[in-house]
This record gives sequence, C-alpha cells and structure tokens, in this order.
Amino acid sequence: MTDTTFDYIVIGGGTAGALMANRLSADKDKRVLLIEAGRKDDYHWIHIPVGYLYCIGNPRTDWLYNTEPDAGLNGRSLRYPRGKTLGGCSSINGMIYMRGQSRDYEQWARLTGDDAWRWNEVLPAFKQHEDHYLGADELHGAGGEWRVEKQRLRWDILDAFAQAAQQAGVPHSSDFNRGNNEGVGYFQVNQKDGWRWNSAKAFLRPTCYGRPNFEMWTSAQVCKLDIERQEDGSLRCTGAQVWDGHQMVHARATREVLLCAGSIGSPQILQLSGVGPGELLRAHGIEVQADLPGVGANLQDHLQIRAVFKIEGAPTLNVLASSLFGKARIGLEYAWKRSGPMSMAPSQLGAFTKSSPELEWPNLQYHVQPLSLDAFGEPLHSFPAFTASVCNLNPTSRGTVRIRSPRFADAPAIAPNYLSTDEDRKVAADSLRVTRNIVAQPALAPFKPTEWKPGVQYQSDEELARLAGDIATTIFHPVGTTKMGADHDPMAVLDSRLRVRDGQGGRIAGLRVVDAGAMPTITSGNTNSPTLMIAEKAAAWVRHDSATTMVHEAG
Repeated sequence: MTDTTFDYIVIGGGTAGALMANRLSADKDKRVLLIEAGRKDDYHWIHIPVGYLYCIGNPRTDWLYNTEPDAGLNGRSLRYPRGKTLGGCSSINGMIYMRGQSRDYEQWARLTGDDAWRWNEVLPAFKQHEDHYLGADELHGAGGEWRVEKQRLRWDILDAFAQAAQQAGVPHSSDFNRGNNEGVGYFQVNQKDGWRWNSAKAFLRPTCYGRPNFEMWTSAQVCKLDIERQEDGSLRCTGAQVWDGHQMVHARATREVLLCAGSIGSPQILQLSGVGPGELLRAHGIEVQADLPGVGANLQDHLQIRAVFKIEGAPTLNVLASSLFGKARIGLEYAWKRSGPMSMAPSQLGAFTKSSPELEWPNLQYHVQPLSLDAFGEPLHSFPAFTASVCNLNPTSRGTVRIRSPRFADAPAIAPNYLSTDEDRKVAADSLRVTRNIVAQPALAPFKPTEWKPGVQYQSDEELARLAGDIATTIFHPVGTTKMGADHDPMAVLDSRLRVRDGQGGRIAGLRVVDAGAMPTITSGNTNSPTLMIAEKAAAWVRHDSATTMVHEAG
C-alpha cells in the first residue's frame, strides 16, 4: 500500500462532499483529500438541464442501484438512481431548490435535543452559500456559490393546472422557501444562464482546484475505513482504504474523516468497516468495531404517485419531441437562447397542499410535468399528456440499507418498505382524490383531460392504495440511514454534531457522517439543498473543533 497523509479526508465528491472540501481547504495550513468513486463531471449531458434523461440509468453517472422487491409496490423492484460522478446527485437530479418547512427543523431540534437545528438556526447556513437571482433579503442570500434562478420556459398546460389548483383552494406561491411552502407556483432551480449548476461547479471549480493544499482522487472507491482501538480502549478513525482501479491505497487522516457518500453509500461503508448492526456484520464475517443497529435503518423516501392525464389542444413534450423536426427545433432554441425544453427541470410546476382539511401543515407535494412516461429513463409516451406526480411529504414507512457481502464492489440491499403503514396507504389514496379534484376544475376543462393512469374506475381506499403501489416510483430522496439523535435514542448513529457513536456511550474519534443520511426525519420537499445546509453547519463545527484542539495542543 501507498501511505498518504492528510489532515482531512472527505469521502464522496457529491452535494455535501464538494462543500466540505471547499470549506476545509480554505485553511491553507490544512491538507484536504477529496475521494470520489465516479469520474469527473466532464460528461456533456450533466450540464444540459434535460440531460438527466441520459444520466439516470447510465453507468457513466449513476450507481445503477435497484431496490429489493417491495410488498407495498405489489412486488415491484425500482430503479434507484444515485449520482456517481463529481457533484453526485446534484449532477443528475431535478435541480429544484427546496429547503422544506420550518416545522421539519423544529422537529430535528426536538429529536436531537440541540437547538442548533431549529429553523432560525439553519436559515443562516442556507443563506451563506446561496446566490438568489432576486438578491438578498431576510430569507435569501446573494453572492454565495449556490446559484438559484427562475425557470426559462412556461407551458400553457402547466399554467392551467396552476389556475385549477387555485380554484381547488390551493393559494398561489411565488417562493416555496420561506418556512411554510403551501401553495402552487413554478419551482426555482439550481441553474445558471440555462445550464445545470451542480455542487462541483459551485464549490470545487475553480476554487479548490487552485489550492495547493487540496488533492482530489476520482474513480477511486473507498473499501472500508481504518478504525483503530486506542490505548484507553476508545475508537478512532485514522483513514480509509481506497481502490483506485489498480491497487489498494491507504489514505491517512490526522484530524477527521468526513463520510459524505450519501444515504446508500455511507451506511454501506460503515458496515464494511465494522460499524453497524452486530448480527449483520458477524453474518458476513466482519469484525464488529461498534455495534450500532441504526446504521442502515430508518430509510425514508418520497414515493411519487404519477397520475397521467391525456389532453387535447396544448403542446406537451411528448408531441414536441416525437419528430426529428421537433427535436431539431428544441435543440436550436437551446443553442440560441439557452431556453426551451432542453433548459427545463424534469418538473417545472410545484404545489404543496393537504390530503385532509383538518391538517395544520401541507403534507403533499406535486411535481407537475408537461410530459408522460412510464419512469424516468424510459421513452416518452406517443400521445399528448401531462403528469401530476404527488408524494406524501412525511411518510411513516421505514426501510433499510444492508450489505449483501463483505465485498465493497457488491451493491447493498435497498429495501424502502414503501406504503408499509396504514397511514401511508391512506394518504396515498387521499392524494389521488386531491389530484382528481384539481383536474376537474374549470381551468383545465378546455384541454379535456382524461385520466390514463391510474384510471377513474378505481375509487375505494383499498383500490387506490393498491393502484398507487402499481404506478408509484421513487422521487430520488432517500435519507435517514445514519440518523442523528439524542443520547437516549438507541437507533441514533450520530450525535447532533454528526459525530459517529461507538455503541458504548462515546464517540468514534475523527469520524463524522455529513450527508442526507444524517436526517432523523425527511424534509418536506426535495432534499438536495437541505443536504448542503447540513454540510455548511458541519464544516463550521469541524473547523471550530480543530481550532480548539490546536489551542489545547499549544497549551
């Protein structure tokens, strides 16, 4: 093995990892290594917004995971995209800028016992890296690395859906990121001048690339962490073993290892390193360093129920992209103006509302699209249609991520356990009724919408929940698999400052998990920007702890 030593090692060059590498390498006296299993983000489809169609399901940019057959989905297995390139999921996702609701963070504060996660405390971290197109105000930042813009196109059918939603009682919203996201309006997106704005552009290029204390390894997969028993019996993470495609390389961290491999990758790496459910690890012949049953548990995701409506009298992407002429026209508009369908996020129009009127907060999110297909990565349908995709923002179902073997190259078993609770099945049925109510409003009548999926013949709770299982799919928001929590929570993997527990009431020194897996509960909306916020707070804590340690050492 080659021995290479750094102050900090950041594992994963995705959403959180890119920000962590930027913030930690800002201290020129600290050597920082960023390790990314995928390649650089130099694939052209990453940067063209509609390129998600070519990145999802592509081994160049996607881990190509699949879920286990799921009883809640009537035995179906889903494709489970995760970004495998610099920028991670921010290189292949829907580009929607969404923070969630203030109540999400108040709940995190209660669950962790740490007021640092309250809405008013996380808001400055969101604003710190934000560059909002309208400039700074009390809730938005400007001048940061994370560009937020309005979308560069509109569709008649989406405008009509927005009007119909308002007729159904959903208020208009021009900004979903002010604490309560109830309303209907166009999403704001992470784009810049019509190009996707991923975390690699925002936080690595050119800033980190020009720093002599920063080093990056791509196409390099972490096999396991080095966790050593100290003389006093405590555990310390001292580095990682990395396969670079040719040999095993040992990277050593003198201060901290920051595991930013995502809600699937981070629990897999921890389990391979002997940190996880003891019974699982022993079954695979792995020495148990820390028996933590919560590693790989608590998986939460937003399950989108994709109701498709055929229409008449309005253009949709299905029709525009169905001919060579249409495709050429779309390409020319993007080349000349950086606008049109090639600049679009997969979902342009959003809505947040309640599945039942007695609820205090919105519990449903819509992603409305001027297109239809069986699943992302599949061909568009041949008929004009729109999709009203609705998800339960706060699912009560919980799943798992568990290694299949002690081999790092083997994908873990991902079992989301969708619709496994009565509450989630009830919300699924009610959400389809809410969709039907919106589509039945006068604003959409000129387009003669006809429900193609799931079909109006299905009406009862039981029928609708079963049909939801037939047509629903992931909206790509897995979180919670290394959750933070209070000391008395036996399933908490991390403390409130994201430090990994040792299963004996202490911590594994020098190790934090900084990604969406840290969320104790899923945020009420898209999860990419909350992950950046988590990383922003973590970077500040790491730097503070390092400065405190240096003072003690000097003393």
